Amino acid sequence: MKFSAFQRTEQAGRKENEDRMGYLYTPEAALFVVADGMGGHANGEIAAQIALETMTKAFQAQAHPVIAEPREFLIKALLQAHHEILRFSNEAGMNDSPRTTLVALLIQGGEAMWVHCGDSRLYWARGAQLEKRTVDHSYAEQKPDGSKNSAEYLAKVANRNVLFTCLGSPTKPIYDVSASASLKRGDKFLLCSDGLWGSLQEGEIVEALTVASVTQSVPRLIELAMHRGGIYSDNVTAIGVEWQS
Repeated sequence: MKFSAFQRTEQAGRKENEDRMGYLYTPEAALFVVADGMGGHANGEIAAQIALETMTKAFQAQAHPVIAEPREFLIKALLQAHHEILRFSNEAGMNDSPRTTLVALLIQGGEAMWVHCGDSRLYWARGAQLEKRTVDHSYAEQKPDGSKNSAEYLAKVANRNVLFTCLGSPTKPIYDVSASASLKRGDKFLLCSDGLWGSLQEGEIVEALTVASVTQSVPRLIELAMHRGGIYSDNVTAIGVEWQS
């Protein structure tokens, strides 16, 4: 299995960096994770760190050298991360649990599968086209069951970008798992926090991925996002992955 990867996180205009990222691999499988601790709750960086550690420990324990059941692995690892955050909160006697979003990509056997909760995103580019992009668990991108139409519903929402799920909340998190996708040489993935995609147009992200390697495109996207965000820029975190064979 051959791939190239680039990861980087920037504190940008915030007092601290609540984003976490990481990847690890065996000769036949690889896991990539981005978690964005939610600033509206205390210790978001701890929630993100717990989520990252839980996902990667699960991979280390089960990838021998591949994950036997990829879909089941992604779901169970995400839910375990959620429970580990709640356990930390209970043991620390916190009134409000720390919370985080998460996106994770698993590649093995020439196939890719991913899971996400919240608004940390995954982009999959092939050639000059966007193959897939995760849909945020926000009122801006999804409508609750029973709403007549999205435009009508969104007009009633004061903060359209508010999330309706995350890891660490009192309720069971809502998550989406992709179908297994067959990879072709040159396919590229971008996992990122909202500090990156929030300042950029989707077309800019896809174009950057398709015209240069991830070691070149990801740093450019991060710098552009911070420039656009200015002194109030959110934390900006991204992992770029290019499939080779």
